[in-house]
Formats: sequence, structure tokens, C-alpha cells
Amino acid sequence: MKRALKFLLVLTGLVVTGALAAAGAGLYAFWHYGKGLPDYKQLAVYEPPVMTRVHAGDGRLMAEFATEKRVFVPIRAMPRRIIHAVLAAEDKHFYSHPGIDPIGLARAVLVNIRNYGTGRRPVGASTITQQVAKNFLLTNEVSIARKVKEAILSFRIERAFTKDRILELYLNEVYLGGGAYGVAAAALYYFNKSLDELTISESAYLAALLKAPNNYHPVRKKDAALERRDWVISRMAEDGYITPAELQMAQADDLVVANRADTEFVSADYFAEEVRRVLYDQYGEGALYTGGLSVHATLNPRLQEIAERTLRAGLIDYDRRHGWRGPIGRIEDGQDFLRRLEAFPRPEGLRDWALAVVTELGRDDARVIVQGIGPGTIPLMELKWARPWREEETLGPVVHAPADVLAVGDVVAVEPVSSYEKSGKGGVRETVAYPENTYALRQIPEIQGAIVALDPHTGRVFAMSGGYDFSASVFNRATQATRQPGSAFKPFVYLAALDAGFTPSTLILDAPFVIDQGPGLPKWRPENYTNKFYGPSTMRLGIEKSRNLMTVRLAQNVGMEKISEYAARFGITPNLPQQLSMALGAGETTLLRLTSAYAMLVNGGKEITPTFIDRIQDRNGHTVYRHDRRPCPGCEAVAWTEQSVPEIPDQRRQLTDPASAYQMVSMLEGVVQRGTGQRVSEVGKPLAGKTGTTNDSRDAWFVGFSPDLAVGVFTGFDDPRSLGKREQGASVASPIFRDFMMEALADQPPIPFRIPPGIHLVRVDAATGLPAETDDKSVILESFKPGTVPTALSQVLGGGGEEAEPGEAPSAGTGGLY
Repeated sequence: MKRALKFLLVLTGLVVTGALAAAGAGLYAFWHYGKGLPDYKQLAVYEPPVMTRVHAGDGRLMAEFATEKRVFVPIRAMPRRIIHAVLAAEDKHFYSHPGIDPIGLARAVLVNIRNYGTGRRPVGASTITQQVAKNFLLTNEVSIARKVKEAILSFRIERAFTKDRILELYLNEVYLGGGAYGVAAAALYYFNKSLDELTISESAYLAALLKAPNNYHPVRKKDAALERRDWVISRMAEDGYITPAELQMAQADDLVVANRADTEFVSADYFAEEVRRVLYDQYGEGALYTGGLSVHATLNPRLQEIAERTLRAGLIDYDRRHGWRGPIGRIEDGQDFLRRLEAFPRPEGLRDWALAVVTELGRDDARVIVQGIGPGTIPLMELKWARPWREEETLGPVVHAPADVLAVGDVVAVEPVSSYEKSGKGGVRETVAYPENTYALRQIPEIQGAIVALDPHTGRVFAMSGGYDFSASVFNRATQATRQPGSAFKPFVYLAALDAGFTPSTLILDAPFVIDQGPGLPKWRPENYTNKFYGPSTMRLGIEKSRNLMTVRLAQNVGMEKISEYAARFGITPNLPQQLSMALGAGETTLLRLTSAYAMLVNGGKEITPTFIDRIQDRNGHTVYRHDRRPCPGCEAVAWTEQSVPEIPDQRRQLTDPASAYQMVSMLEGVVQRGTGQRVSEVGKPLAGKTGTTNDSRDAWFVGFSPDLAVGVFTGFDDPRSLGKREQGASVASPIFRDFMMEALADQPPIPFRIPPGIHLVRVDAATGLPAETDDKSVILESFKPGTVPTALSQVLGGGGEEAEPGEAPSAGTGGLY
């Protein structure tokens, strides 16, 4: 008995000693490995990198900017279904364990012992808390030391944070493949759905990916993905999250991924890039790519599509007028056309066109092989335009046969065509069908251009394209290219004169003008585009016909100091040199600035600031920027209780007399009706605007507006050179403006330009500007301020002599602006 008692005491001592030793070892391990661990308290303020998303005016997604594709969703907004799927797959006892799951750990030990020697990978028992500790604070090192540190940090995290916060960090941080971080981004990537739209089977699949995304790819490893997904579904049923019926239905679902629908995206590359630049400049790189900003852009998708299409069509039309510059490349090995063509790289800017190689030339057509399609034919009719390009944008001989354009082995751009038009009896156009697999020869334009459309009352940019194709050139010719506007600047010379007391009927001498530029310099002699002189003419006629000599005389009388101030006031250019040549548009500006300036004419002379962004919200939904900063206390009402309609103050600065602004609008309407912009009148709606062409026809512009839409078009080569002797703003830019307005205003009724108080409309003789007599044939309505209606012929401005006094020296080489 004593011996047994003694043995028991010894055994108890050993057990106690072992326990104390184990406890001591454990305490030492916690002390040793707990030293220098990362500060887990940083998780309290941790904000994961979240993508910035840009939405168009209709709410559709336009662009995403991110280093990691993540959409942060607070735990309170997380659907229970996805939470249940994750808990069933990863940590059944998450809401009850202290950071380490003893039951799960014991199960893992037993499974690993049973599988020892079978070659199977050891089963883990990491809790969600442990994964948070590893992902946020530790490395992926596989070692006992890291597991101990992970356990220590898990205990500390559990004491410092709520379970919901830990789960929120995990669900928004974890990588789920395809570049998607967090369950919300993964739902979009795999199923094109928000979290609350996911089915049970889809939620289970996302939870299945947590183990190893690359092992359960929905296409390449679909069988393994289905097996893992169904296992998660069964665990959800075991844990009581779904019913047996839901279990069967969910496991019967196929695993079908869905690409993000094209209809949900708005394609506007130049616009999106401009938004990115604005965000980068205002908030920096960190906020742009990781700050999770929600940006509401001003873009109107319908107008954007029209703008891009009409700009490209206009550039292609110009390019075709000036001939064929040759094939994209050549394939010399005639025995292996097909293989060589398939390996031929697609050039940037090809867009929807296809590559083809010429294999045979006939009398009436060329035989080709089209990349990715097969044999085809280019008929002679579709080659007629391709006369050889010559220097100075002239054309070579007329095309009589395919061999005049193409050679066997040429690699060219083609587009499928189904028919062509020809003249029938009585000049009626007839449509003739082509056989199948018929193509037309195409050519990527060398000319570039830009178009901008904005709201003249707010400055909101509705549409903007900065070039023919963004993939070929990201340079934005609407916002980054500074070019001479030519005669498109003249309205602001005339506006300064109107504010100074001139009227649209003021007579200005259209005659030779010479100015001495100083010792050793030639005299400056500006010219009209026609090289003719027309004598005394009304100021209206001067702008309608874009008369250079009248504009220079007017600028000399008004003073270049004042005109320079107007250029700055309207945002065209801040420091316009005070030289007479600047009155003809020799000062450089951008299309966006000039279009905004025109907008300030049609809105009654009110200042606006062009913007691509309506509102910006931070990751928490707080508005950090709003373009419209007008106060509106009454707008916050949630319901109408017979209160009066809120009155929003107009805080725009008045830049010019509203009456002068309207007179300028009326004169620019005359440009469209009778002047250099007559092509635009085909739209059949009240429109106004001005052409602009620079020296040697290097740049061509048209800027104009309807009462509620301002639009500007620029065209020219990136490396400036002449567009051709007969090309000008009226032939290159105004057709693009016309085609855009034709579609943009198609569903809108004709709206006349708004007339401000104090304007008198008087019937006048178009030639003299005097009130019309009963037998006058050329009569127009002219706008006058009170007391300015002419009663008799007045003195002609510039009628005192032919040579100006020296003093305001112009820049050389601008006499041909018109």
C-alpha cells in the first residue's frame, strides 16, 4: 500500500513537473516568439488598396484604375450567403474560438496522422484570424516559428478587434485569382454580378477559391473546381445554412463564368485618360490607384459614340481625298501567304478592319486572303479612290486597273462590303449588291483631329475624342495640342468691338493694309483668302466671309491690348502678344479652351469652367469634390410639403454685355446661313459657328453651337504641314461638326437662340446695314442695342489711308490665316 502511494506521489510529481515544464516552455515560446512581432493595432485603421472607378453620366462603368482590383464592402453590407459559404469552407467555429480552433486543430492532426506516408498534402487548421495575421502582418514562410507567431498574433487580434472587423478584413483582402482581391471584385470577375446577386452555388465557388485559386480555375480545371464547390455546398448544409432541397439544387448547377457585359461599359479612352490625369493632379498617385474613389464623370455615352464615329469618318474622308500611300507591308514568299499572314502583326489604329495579303491581280478585281477569314475579292470599284499620294497632298494618275494600286504580296487593310451605289436612269442612285466575301481597300489616316462637345451653361463636357485611335496615339489633341486657331479666333475681336460701341452694321474698309515692322524687316501685308478687296463692308459681312483685312483694321481701332485682355478673360490664352497678327488667330490655344470660349458667347457671356467630372466620393461615400458648388438649402427636402421651389443662385461671372454676346451669336449664325460655314446649314436647326484655317492650310477648325450645345472640331497633322491647297476649315472640319450635330440634335425640335432684354431686331439691307426699304431684295434681321440703329451711311472705319503707322509689329508669316 505504501509502495503504491509512494508511486502515485512520484507519478503525480512527474506529471506536475512535466506540466510546469510544458507551461514554462510554452511561456518561454510565447515570450521568445512574441518579441518584435508587428504591431497588430495597425489593423484598426487599415484600409486595403481599393480601385478607383469612373462612371459615365448614365451610371455605366467607364474606367477602373488600381494596383489591385478590389472593391471594398463593409461587413454590414456583406450578404449573409457569402459569409456563410466562407465560414463553412474555412472556419466553422469562427465566432466561438479565441483565435485558434482546438477542435479543428485536433481534427487536422488526426487526418495528417492517418494520411502519413500516403503522399497527400498535410491538412491545415488555420482559422480566419490566423490567415488575417499571416496575410497582413507576416510572410508566407513555411516554418514552426511562423506558425507560433501566427498563433500569438491571433490571440492578440481577437482581444483587440470584434469578430466582424476581422472577417471584414479577410473578405476584402484575400486574393481569389484573375487579379481580383476580395469577394466583391471576384464576384464581378467570375460572374459579372454584385455580391447580393450571387446564387448559393456561385457563393460556394468563391469560398472554394480561398483554398487555392489556381487549383480551381473555372475553365482550365473545371472538374476540380466543381468538386471543391460541391464540398463547400455540402458543408453549408451540414452547418444549417441551407436546406437539403437547396443543397440538391445548388450542386446541380453548372459552373458558368460570365465575362463582364459590353453593354455595361462605356468606351471613351481619351475621356477616361483625361479624367485620370485630373485625378492624378488633384489627389496624387496613391489616392488614384489605391484610394477607392468613386468618380461621376460628365460623359454622355450617346454623344460620345457619335463624336468618335463622326471624327473618324471625317478623317477617313479627308485621307481618301488625298490618295493611297502604299501597303502596310509585304510578304515576299508567295508559296506561304497564309502562314505568313497569320503571323503578321496588326498595326495600331486598324480598329475593326482586317489585314489581307494580295495573291492575284485581275483586270477587274484583286484576289486576297483575309487574316483569320480566308479568300476574298477587292473589286476595281473599291480601288478607284486610291490614286497615288503625291507631295503637298496632291494626287497621281487615275486608277484604271487593280495593278495601278496593288502588287502581289502587298499586305493591306480591308473592310467587308455588301453593296455599292451607281447612277441609274434619270440620275437616280441605285444600290447594286456585291457577291459574298467582297472587300473594300482601306487606309489608316495620317491626319489627326479632335472633337469636344460641352454644355455651354455649366461647362460639363459631354463628349471628347482626342484623336483617330487611342491605341495608336494617347496624345490628346483636344486638351494637349496647342495650335493656331486662325479665323476661329476672330469672333473675340468683333466682340471687343461690339462692347466698345460698334454695331453689326458698322462699315469697315476691305482694302490693302500695310504695316511697317521696323528697320530691316519687310512690310507686313495681310491678305484675304480670295486675294481680292471688297471695299466698305458691314462688320457682319466681315465675320461671315472671314475677311482678314477688315479684321486687322478693326483690331487696330479697338486696340490689341483690349483684344489680348478678352482672350485671357474668355480663357483662350493667358498672354496673347499684343500684335495685330494675333487678331487673325496666330496665338496658340487648345480645342477645349476655344470651345469653352464659344460656349460663353451663346450662354449670354457667363463664365464657365470646363469639367470632365461632376462629383467625386471617397471610399466611405463622402463627397470630396463637386463641380456645381451653388448653395441650395431647399434641395435637401425628402418630400414635398407644399414648400416653394428652391431658387438656385446664378454665381457665374458676367464676362461681357449679354447684348454684345447675342449680337456675336447672331453674326455667327450668319456664318452658317450665308458665309464660310454654309455646309453646317444642312442640319436644318438653328446653329452658329466659325471656320478657322491657318497659314498654308496647316490646321483646320470649326467651332460652333446650338442654344444648348457647344462643339469644337480640330484637324491637322501632328507634324504640321499643309492639308492641301484647296483644304480649309470649311472642307475638313465643318463636315465633321455638321455630321455630329445632325445626329446629336436629331430628336430635338428647332430651338432659336435666346434673345436678351434690350435687343431690337431690325430689317436691314445686308449690303449696307441700313434699315431696309420696301424694294430691297437682300434683307436680313439685324440685332441692335437701344439707340444704335443706323439712320444713314456712317463713316467707314479705315477709310483715311492705305498704310498704317508703325508700332504694333505682327509676327511674320500669318497673312494667310482665314
